[in-house]
Amino acid sequence: MQNPPFADKFAPQSRWLGYSACAAAGCLWGTGFYFGKIALREMSVSHMVLYRFLFACLGMLPAAFLGRQRHSWRPAELRILVLSAMLGIPIQFLLQFHGLALTTVSHAALMVGTMPVLLAVAAAIFLHERLDWIGWLALFASTLGVGCIVLGGHPASASGARPTLIGDLLIVVSLTIALGWVLMSKRLMQVHSPLAVSAWSILTGTAMLAAWVLVVAGPPPVRHVSLTAWFALAASGLLCTATTTFLWNWGIHHVPASRAGVFLNIEPALGSYLGVRLLGDRLGPLAWLGGALILAAAIALTTLGHSVEPEVLLE
Repeated sequence: MQNPPFADKFAPQSRWLGYSACAAAGCLWGTGFYFGKIALREMSVSHMVLYRFLFACLGMLPAAFLGRQRHSWRPAELRILVLSAMLGIPIQFLLQFHGLALTTVSHAALMVGTMPVLLAVAAAIFLHERLDWIGWLALFASTLGVGCIVLGGHPASASGARPTLIGDLLIVVSLTIALGWVLMSKRLMQVHSPLAVSAWSILTGTAMLAAWVLVVAGPPPVRHVSLTAWFALAASGLLCTATTTFLWNWGIHHVPASRAGVFLNIEPALGSYLGVRLLGDRLGPLAWLGGALILAAAIALTTLGHSVEPEVLLE
């Protein structure tokens, strides 16, 4: 079988860089709920998500046209790009933030903690990635750690939010939909660079998102939006979306998606920590145990044996 044009030699250095990129993406994703909460004080969910991706487009637009593409997009690849962009941006994010509006931050973070396990199972089924017992144990420990952090934090007494079944289910549905974006993006990166896939996915998805929001919710507000909200929107778009999408796609281009999934748990862990800090809650013993589990799982997953072979990774 001929090697894909953008495949590397899967050297240890490339593997470590891939894990570092996934970890950095997880850290930046972890601040997304914080910035989103600031913006939601002054606008609706639909308008907040639209502004987030408009700022993301500003960061990705130069990358989309930077240099010449070594390979043109074939019709079949364009169909995959459009479908993955639709799943990964308008559908996933609108469902996720509407779910967040109907449940508590703790419940939403706990739901996000199930993503690595879902990703590992999907990668094993659809990408034929073989994950050994160490990998499965690390994923379980990491997900358990997220649960400990969420349950170990004590919400502020000023918060009157209550979890709802529909809100929790919307979060889970959005995570399941996100799997399609991850797996289809990985397939496109067999032929195209991670930068090109990231840029064109965001641009395509934002165009669909804008059309939907303008028809359903009308034009987003411009006047009477505070400087703080604009900063939060810019940070969520440029850092939490454009930068993270590129880092994540570049990372899973160099490491198995099933192993990279452990770093998705950084998002709810960090998000829970920021929530505790902002709300004045204290971290209990369970939260400290959860942090230790996540750190131990990340170390074990990236330093111990790798059972996924290069041919399997990009077949």
